[in-house]
This record gives sequence, C-alpha cells and structure tokens, in this order.
Amino acid sequence: MATSSKSKKIKRRDSGDCKSIVQKVLLIFYFTFREFIDWIVDGIFRFIYSDDRKIKLPNIKYSFLKYSASSLAEKIRSRELKSEEVVRGFIERIKEVNPSLNAVVDDRFEEALEEAKAADFFLQNTEMKLDELKEKKPFLGVPFTCKESTAAKGMAFTCGLVSRKGVRATEDALVVENVKNSGAILIGVTNVPEINLWCETRNNVYGQTVNPYNNNRTTGGSSGGEACIISSCGSPMGIGTDIGGSTRMPAHYCGVYGHKPTTGLISTKGLTFRTGSEGKTMVTAGTITRYAEDIIPFLKVLLGDNQTQLKLDTKVNLQELHYYYVLDPGDMRVSPLSKEIIASLLKVVDHLGTISNNSIEKVNFPGFRYCLSLWRHAMSKEPSNFAKDLGNQQKEVMLSCELPKLLFGRCNFTLPAIMRLIDLKVLPPTKATWAEKEINELKEELIEMLGNDGVFLFPSCPLDAPFHYASFLRPYNFAYWAIFNVLEFPVTQVPLGLSKNGLPLGIQIVSAPYNDHLCIAVAQELEKAFGGWIPPYNTDT
Repeated sequence: MATSSKSKKIKRRDSGDCKSIVQKVLLIFYFTFREFIDWIVDGIFRFIYSDDRKIKLPNIKYSFLKYSASSLAEKIRSRELKSEEVVRGFIERIKEVNPSLNAVVDDRFEEALEEAKAADFFLQNTEMKLDELKEKKPFLGVPFTCKESTAAKGMAFTCGLVSRKGVRATEDALVVENVKNSGAILIGVTNVPEINLWCETRNNVYGQTVNPYNNNRTTGGSSGGEACIISSCGSPMGIGTDIGGSTRMPAHYCGVYGHKPTTGLISTKGLTFRTGSEGKTMVTAGTITRYAEDIIPFLKVLLGDNQTQLKLDTKVNLQELHYYYVLDPGDMRVSPLSKEIIASLLKVVDHLGTISNNSIEKVNFPGFRYCLSLWRHAMSKEPSNFAKDLGNQQKEVMLSCELPKLLFGRCNFTLPAIMRLIDLKVLPPTKATWAEKEINELKEELIEMLGNDGVFLFPSCPLDAPFHYASFLRPYNFAYWAIFNVLEFPVTQVPLGLSKNGLPLGIQIVSAPYNDHLCIAVAQELEKAFGGWIPPYNTDT
C-alpha cells in the first residue's frame, strides 16, 4: 500500500516511544470497556422497546412515489405525468404514513394542488423547449418539503419552542425561495428538535418523530422529520441544514443521501433566527434525497448564483482519484465503531480498489481524537446566542430558573436544551489557543492530502440508529459528523444497506473545499455498486 509523505509525517508524530505504547494499551482497554457499556445500554433499551410492537409502513400505491426528483421533473416536463397527479399522490402518502411517523408538522396541501394545476396549465400552453424548461425551471411541478425551522411563508415557524407556538413565517428563507423559483412546490414542513440542537427529533410543540425502519429508534436531528418523510416516500426531496451533522445524521439513520456543501456558499437567511448577515458560521443548508442523481441539480438550486464557485458539471474520472480512509478516528468521547460500520467502510474500500488506478491509503490524523472538543470550540464562535434563542430572541433564558422547573416537570424546554445551557454556562470552555492550532493543523493536513483529486472515506457514526432516549447516555456520538462542519469541507452521506437490526448503515465521503463534485461522483458510483436507499416498507404487499 502506498504511503504519502504527509501520512509518513503523521505516523512519526503518532508513534514511537514507550509512553506511546502504554497510551495505546490504555486506549484499547478504554474502548473495550466503552463497547461493553454500549452493549448494556442497548440491552436495557431493547428490553424497554419490544420489537414486537414495531409499526410497519404500508407499500406505496403509486410507482412514481419512489422515483427520483429528477425523474419526476423529466416526466412532468415531457407530459408523461401531470404535476397535479404527482402532488396529489405525495399528499396521500403523507396522510397515510404521517400518523405513525409524526414527520410532517404543518402542510399546505390545498395551495400545493392549485400550484400543481397551474404548472400543468403552463406546460400545456408554453412554447419553451424541453431543454429550456430544464434549465430555467429544473423542478417544475415537483413537490418538496423543508424543516419547520427554515422559514416558509405562511407555514408554522416555531423552531420547536413552546413560546413560538402559533408563529408563522412571513417570508421564505432564501433557500426556500430558490427552490420555489425552480418550479418546485412546497407541500409541508417537517419536525425538528428544539432550536435544532439535539441528535433526536423531539420538542414540546409537536412531540417525537420516529424512524421509518423501526419506530422504536430515532431519526436523528435536526433534519429528522425531513429525512424520515423522504425515506418513507412522502416527499422526493427536502432542504436540510447542518451545523453539527444535522443533515447527514438523519440521512444516515433514515437510509438516504445527505450532502453538506462547502461552507459559506449558501445564504443562511431564514434559517431559524438567522438573517444571512451575521458573518462567518458553520451553518449551511444542504440536500436530502433518496437518490444520488438528485444531489447536483438540487444543490445548484440551493446555491443560486454561487453554483459557479463549484465544479458541479465537471466529469469525474473515478479511476484517477486518490482514495484515503480512516477506520478509527479515536475520539474517546465517541463510542467504538461497531463491526458492521467498519465492514461497510471496508467494502467501499474494496470496491473502489477494483476501479482505481491508485492504491487506496489508510491514514489517520491526531486531530481526529478531538472531534468533539474542536466542534465545541467552534460553536463558541458562532454568531448566535443560544440562551437568547431559547427566549425567542426577547430575553436570555436563565439556567438557574429553568433547572428547578425541569426537576419538578414544569419546564417548557426539553432536556437537551437544558443540557446545552449547562455546557455553555457551567462547564469550562475548550482552550481557544489549543483548539485553533489543532483545527488549523488538521485542515491544512487534509487539504494537502486531498488536493483537487482526492476523496476521504470516513465513518459516519459508530452505531446504527439508537433507541429513543439512548442518546442521553452517549450524547457525543455525533462528533464524526460535526468535525467536518468545523473544517468547512463538503461531505456526502451515503447509505450502504441495512444492519442486522434492519436499520440503515452508511459512510461519509469527504473532499477538499470547493470539490463537492468529487464526493458526489463517488456517492453515485457507490449507489450503482451497493443499491443506495432501501425502502422502509414491505415491497411485497
């Protein structure tokens, strides 16, 4: 196996003396102990949540419900399908599955049907050619959904806060406006955790969203409702947002594709309380789709004029790419990787090895030991005030007031929100000078390694979708998603079949900034090789 000069340097930094050997032995003992604890946690929750009570989603009634958004757009443009027929079909599907899933929390079904009729009328009377329609209105007549925390005019906009119950958006977020301008039709908004900051989709306004593969399991957060309804064929595509894995985590747990683009290219206007003028941030909107072929056309719409900063139309020669992978990032606050997660990554390594002209290199970087700490520091620099956001931007919520209320069951906020306040107000901050040094060094190392022709295979999460509430006992397992928010790299979350529990598995494909087209191209190849999204319903009925 070939070894780059950069990885040689890293190996020198990581290896050598007796102290290093002792540290490795202690780490092995620690992670073995952690694995045992995870086994006990899962055993307890498996006893609480009996799989005998699992819901089973019904099969789809219309074959077009499982089409890609791009295929739907093509068939509507060519008059093979009517937009009204398609929109009505997705509305029926939402009504059928949502009582079990609690994914869509507000809808505009009647308005969407009127817009679909208008799209059909336009197509009957326009003189525009198919190519011109595809360029100017790439998703004409295709339904979509977005998170409730992303402003959509006239729709609920509580962000999961009890104090905002009844609040509706007065205008569209810029990303929603862009998607509507592409001809797509908004049919509903989906559930989120309170202020988007938790790894399970639950709040005190709408309650809990469940995983479409197993209602005893989480969808992840914060785009949990979005990934859930897309995987269940209630929507062909949706807008996610991502500050610590919030697009990719639900995509992983719900078996679909989530792409976090290079940071800073998509306006944050209308995302929760953001105006788009706050300055530097890790937050970015992204795509959630069932199929890899939808990522690029959907991403172009979200990017607007900034799509010229990426090379999305550049053809990628997969044989000439350089491939790297990590099997053990080594953050001690994250659970050890399960054997199934490791096997998923290795089967991708094996497959890419059959098509690549270059050796696939196993690497590691010391900075990955600190994924959680580096994200925590990066969050301290965000242009937002979590305590004030909890107070609906009118006042800062005080931990000293809310903690006693929580203990007596009278708090309007969720436990994750209180935990976040404890982290901000009680726990000592990450040392800034150390964190900045580690971030800069890790970013430089990865950019040097990847260049403009490299992709990086990285674990998504150590486990498949946890049982509801189990994340309270391992709250840091999102860190392997979050580190790429810190580094501002583009990442595609790719589904890779189901675990022995019948839950989705997957990995992250990473490239250097502004090389989104590379990780998307690899995602498309892996979809061909391994099948991609697997329906969470019984296809035999």
